[in-house]
Amino acid sequence: MKKILFTASIDSHILNFHIPYLKWFYERGFEVHVASNGTSEIPYVSKKYNVPIKRSPFNIENMYGYKQLCRIINENNYYLIHCHTPMGGVLTRFAARSARKRGTKVLYTAHGFHFYKGAPMKNWILYYPIEKLLSVFTDGLLTINHEDFEMAKTFINTKTFLVPGVGVDLEKFKPQKNEMKLLLREYYNFQKDDFILIYTAELSYRKRQDFLFDVIEQLKNKIPKIKLLLAGSGELYSKYLEVVRVKGIEKYVIFLGYRSDVSKLLEMSDLAVSSSRQEGLPVNVMEAMAVGLPIVVTNCRGNRDLVVNGVNGYTEKDPTGFANAILNIYHSRESDFGKKNQELIKKYSISTALERVGEIYKEYL
Repeated sequence: MKKILFTASIDSHILNFHIPYLKWFYERGFEVHVASNGTSEIPYVSKKYNVPIKRSPFNIENMYGYKQLCRIINENNYYLIHCHTPMGGVLTRFAARSARKRGTKVLYTAHGFHFYKGAPMKNWILYYPIEKLLSVFTDGLLTINHEDFEMAKTFINTKTFLVPGVGVDLEKFKPQKNEMKLLLREYYNFQKDDFILIYTAELSYRKRQDFLFDVIEQLKNKIPKIKLLLAGSGELYSKYLEVVRVKGIEKYVIFLGYRSDVSKLLEMSDLAVSSSRQEGLPVNVMEAMAVGLPIVVTNCRGNRDLVVNGVNGYTEKDPTGFANAILNIYHSRESDFGKKNQELIKKYSISTALERVGEIYKEYL
């Protein structure tokens, strides 16, 4: 039986984004292995390896992870290896060099390069040369946004593909219905006339929730019943609580923590927002599109691939522009943005993404 290996930094990445792809191989008779940090049980997987892969390139444990990956790859005659996440991709491709000489094909999905337009110079100095070097050991490079796709063309001897992300589940994230919206508001203790913004993301520097605090500060007197729901946990939770307190916007900003009911929270909301500094192809924005919400996002890589300014939402660079965009949507509740999003999201469905990636797999099998 032919063996396939998926790798990533942590189990949750595989569990959240790649189960349909593991299933694709399983249903075609392949023996599926996964190597990532963690001990989770993962569907469709015959062998799960717990490998200490850390996000930081300077963490010494990555040396142990690299050695373990070398052993795993050398002990198994993998037909194809598909690696994900920055450090998972780096360690796996270095570890698979000998296997490639024996015929193993190696694919890497870039879920968002660390170097991008507007990135700190240190990111370009550190990460760009590494990715360019690793392209020599990559048979196929999958990118999920146009900026990364164009950037990858500067690499060496790698066939590059543009795919529609990991896909969004259109069976789970369905178009919003007004009756259900009101019922959910009652269930979650919100008022029917609240104007609810939602941002589903970890509380981090990259996601930049403090940008939205400046937006709310500008809007609290213009939209008195505005509410910003932040669904997600993270290292900046305590800091953000203090920022909100100092700004005096506690009654407008609600920290929900990690949630497993995101689809329901979206269904009761009026507008989805994203304040990220950079994205690959943001799943949270795609999920909001599927529900049919208008969207206001920062004008960054990844967000630009999904939101066309004035067509299905707004892309803005600063808090004042962001606040004005929200105000425009607030005063035109019958905006066509939501309907346009339901139409646009079809090309980012799981089935569409799986079909495209499946075509790529077939080129290497």
